[in-house]
Amino acid sequence: MKLFVGNLSFDTTEAELEELFAPFGTVADARIITDQNTGRSRGFGFVTLKNAAEGQAAIKALAGKSFSGRNLTVNEARPREERPREERPKRSFSGSRR
Repeated sequence: MKLFVGNLSFDTTEAELEELFAPFGTVADARIITDQNTGRSRGFGFVTLKNAAEGQAAIKALAGKSFSGRNLTVNEARPREERPREERPKRSFSGSRR
């Protein structure tokens, strides 16, 4: 079961995230999402546990719990929505200004 973990401290590491969820079952994957340009944490991540029962136990125990001074948001991850790319209006630089 894949879980969304929000409101993480920007200093939280993937190892700390994995350690936080380990008591609830086998952690298959723990990822902190980072900004593409800066590489800095965006304050949320995803944890994949082996089965749904482990995931539900983790949600029940950790949702709202304080971790690194912040109250966690933990829930089942939803599939990523495809967003259409915004098309920018074409700009013309050939016009004269008055």
